[in-house]
Amino acid sequence: MMDEIKSALDKQMSKAVESLKYQLTKVRTGRASASVLDGVSVDYYGSPTGISQVGQISTPEARLLQIQPFDKTMIATIEKAILGANLGLTPSNDGNLIRIPFPALTEERRKEQVKEIKKNGEDAKIAIRNSRRDQNEVIKKAEKAKEVSEDDSKKFHAEVQTVTDKFVKEVDVVIEAKEKELLSI
Repeated sequence: MMDEIKSALDKQMSKAVESLKYQLTKVRTGRASASVLDGVSVDYYGSPTGISQVGQISTPEARLLQIQPFDKTMIATIEKAILGANLGLTPSNDGNLIRIPFPALTEERRKEQVKEIKKNGEDAKIAIRNSRRDQNEVIKKAEKAKEVSEDDSKKFHAEVQTVTDKFVKEVDVVIEAKEKELLSI
């Protein structure tokens, strides 16, 4: 029974951590990163398509993102999609390429983003704690149904807490690394 519970815990808690990591890729750190454009889609002949599907994204400089559309007629559409995504970025095009400069972040903006990052981390921890609560309920029900002894139940609860602590520490490490990246100039 404990193997099933641990497996469910690992699955749910891993999803929470992966979701956090994905959310953090969208946070601008002052350096150009193609992952900022992950959530942006353009209308490509009637169907919403990711920017990476309609053009090649590169970073020729630390603070510059460059998109070379496969189809030159898509330049204006890509530019509009980036502006419409409210990323705080202003693309410019020269007819062949779209260049997106990443301005240096102000100290105030960095601190705002650190708060946002910590809020995302807290949300991930809440998801992890909810998984812990759900699995603890499964253990309690099994104990009430006499499927598990009281001693085993206590052991299972302790193991669930150990797994939870491991994932909470992982969230803390991820948040700390992103915060350090954000505050470094």
